[in-house]
Amino acid sequence: MGYQASKVKLSYELAKILPVTDPDFQRYEAFKSRFGQDGSVMVLAIETDSMYQLGFFNDWYALGQKIKHIEGIKDVVSNANLYNVIRDDSARTFRIKPLVPKPLTDQIGLDSLRSRIASLPFYRGLVTDSSGRAHLMAITFDQKVVNTKNRISLVRQVEAVADSFGRRHVLTSSVSSGSESTVHMSGMPYIRTEFTAKVSKEMFLFLGLAFLVTALILFYFFRSFTVVLAALAVVGIAVIWATGYIVLLGYDITLLTGLIPPLIIVIGVPNAVFLLNRYHEELNRKRSKEDALMIATSKVGETTFFANVTTSIGFFVFYFTGSPLLVQFGLVAALGIMTTYVVSLILIPIIFSYLAKPDAKQRGHLERKQVSGFLTWVDVLVHTRRTAIYAFIGIVTAISIVGALQINPIGYVVDDLPKNDPIYTDLKFIESKFKGVMPFEVSIDARRPGRVLTPQTLTKIKLLEREFSKYNEFTRPLSLVEAVKFFYQSYRGGDPKYYALPGALELSQLANYAPQLKGAKNAGGGLAFKAYLDSTFRYTRISFQMPDVGTVRTTQLLNELQPKADSIFNIDRATGKRVAADEQYEVNITGNSVVFTRGNDYLLTNLAESTVLAILLVSVILIILLRDIRLSLIAILPSVVPLIVTAGIMGFCDIHLKPSTILIFSIAFGISSDGTIYFITKYRDELRNKLTGLNLAVSETIRYTGISMFYTAMILFAGFAIFAASTFQGTVALGILVSITLLMGMASNLILLPAFLLTVDKQRNRKRLKKAAQNAQN
Repeated sequence: MGYQASKVKLSYELAKILPVTDPDFQRYEAFKSRFGQDGSVMVLAIETDSMYQLGFFNDWYALGQKIKHIEGIKDVVSNANLYNVIRDDSARTFRIKPLVPKPLTDQIGLDSLRSRIASLPFYRGLVTDSSGRAHLMAITFDQKVVNTKNRISLVRQVEAVADSFGRRHVLTSSVSSGSESTVHMSGMPYIRTEFTAKVSKEMFLFLGLAFLVTALILFYFFRSFTVVLAALAVVGIAVIWATGYIVLLGYDITLLTGLIPPLIIVIGVPNAVFLLNRYHEELNRKRSKEDALMIATSKVGETTFFANVTTSIGFFVFYFTGSPLLVQFGLVAALGIMTTYVVSLILIPIIFSYLAKPDAKQRGHLERKQVSGFLTWVDVLVHTRRTAIYAFIGIVTAISIVGALQINPIGYVVDDLPKNDPIYTDLKFIESKFKGVMPFEVSIDARRPGRVLTPQTLTKIKLLEREFSKYNEFTRPLSLVEAVKFFYQSYRGGDPKYYALPGALELSQLANYAPQLKGAKNAGGGLAFKAYLDSTFRYTRISFQMPDVGTVRTTQLLNELQPKADSIFNIDRATGKRVAADEQYEVNITGNSVVFTRGNDYLLTNLAESTVLAILLVSVILIILLRDIRLSLIAILPSVVPLIVTAGIMGFCDIHLKPSTILIFSIAFGISSDGTIYFITKYRDELRNKLTGLNLAVSETIRYTGISMFYTAMILFAGFAIFAASTFQGTVALGILVSITLLMGMASNLILLPAFLLTVDKQRNRKRLKKAAQNAQN
């Protein structure tokens, strides 16, 4: 498994959230196979008044040329690297020529270029903002490297030359508080590369922190380096196995699977704590080392088996979401947790059978005053103040429900990053000047070859673009119609007023100069059209960019624009009726933004169902243990109450419900229910083996199991709290909220659960006495 783990690698693809059977996912995959990856453009943006000064402009031109010559870069577009369409009457064709074939030699030529660019509406708003101060350079990556490790090298090379340019010209930004050397970078290749780098860095950070934190807590509790080393060696083996599973199952390290190794450490150490506590407990009862180990292994082995099963259920339920991202996380985590249990159960007794018997001082942690004093207080509380406990829990739960109702379910592509992170600030700068860089695509299937190039289809595309222009979120479109308008402007002598879609007759005349507009097979779509036409001229696209407006607004846009698109293409404007089936078009809105939004909505629905499924499965395990349905359902409540309180905290603190935060509930429930299992199995043992009364059984369970529950709660609290060191806000929320939930879960299982058991027993005794009295009267 160590050999397998050594082969683990990072994922460089977009996170696959939607299942492969989902219609939106299938449409997006079909779109990519036809037109290529829509998220393959990295953008650089600067803000300056010096752009059209000769020295600065030539440097900007040189920057574009440097980037264009980097292997793996397909194209670069900026105001220093634009093309014009020239009508050649002698050859009866159009020629596409660069506006800046080489560095300019004088300011007059640069002023002339500025005027020419202004006379080309095709580029309006694409490379320069409306104020004329912000300028953009769009860098298209080769499709073959976008989803590979080579993308990182390309992004780093682009960053290096861009930063050098920024430092040389001492650029400042109105958004970044005047910081020097500001070349803003964004676009999906850049964002994905930076996310991957952060995931890689944080995986090792969390692994180290998990080992350090658990080691310190173990040493504080046990005051023994032997215990610390033995426990960490065992969970270290389990981490290797879990990483090996990732490779054996054919998975890569993603934002979620990267959390598994530290999770295994944090969740695995409690196995060792329970085994060692029971071992020390039996030694205190004057048993031999061998007998103490045997009893600890047999008794704790049963308890920790069910506890680990409930924990793994909290993760394994993700397998049923159908989302590849969560399926991988859930399966590997569940396997890793059960492997940790087996490895701990086998190796801990073996290791300690070879070591010397711990002396009374090393076992003194079981009688530590602070912990034993806390447990004595708990015992008194559950026996004498149950009404106050229920009242307090009721009030807190009611307040938490009010907070939970205020939770806002919304996600953003980069909302997991702090507001001062360069990725976030650069994206917001570009959105403020150029609206955005998130792809939003319209895919059009004309249903028969050649039909895309008909005047009717082009007119429909123009009408749809006009509809999109009513929404401030979208940039100007790039489409077949925009290209035709560009060609027509050239055909009519270059006057900007002819940047328009020509009528059917003029379109036919235009096609004499551009054979690709006739759908000629030998035209191959043409240089200007191949990104927007397939080889059969049946499919085309309209490309927009938009800001990272969030899943709620994106859903609104989809719900409004999809019916409008269908209406424009498939409703007869004269009759208002749907056209015949063989005349219809298939028009779908897709792209990176759409898939992200659909994936977010899909996860919210499925993860809510997963939490319910986890509760049901853990309830079944409790029924098996207690053989009492009513008592089992009551016993599950102490693990559910902390989830409600956590939801309330999210609502009051305005923590959005999104995939990274909704994971909290099933994970925290699975781990919290461990405490229920620990308590119930010990309580059942006390009743069965000692034939004691229920009151004494509850007190003994609080006294002995309470210590281990307290220790593990502290380890889990600190272990999950390490995720607060993440740069991803979702991971920070996951760590803090799970930590709080687990602490509340420990308190709930130590206080609320025994209170419930005593109340149920009291009610049953009353019924028995009442029934006995009735029988006596009869």
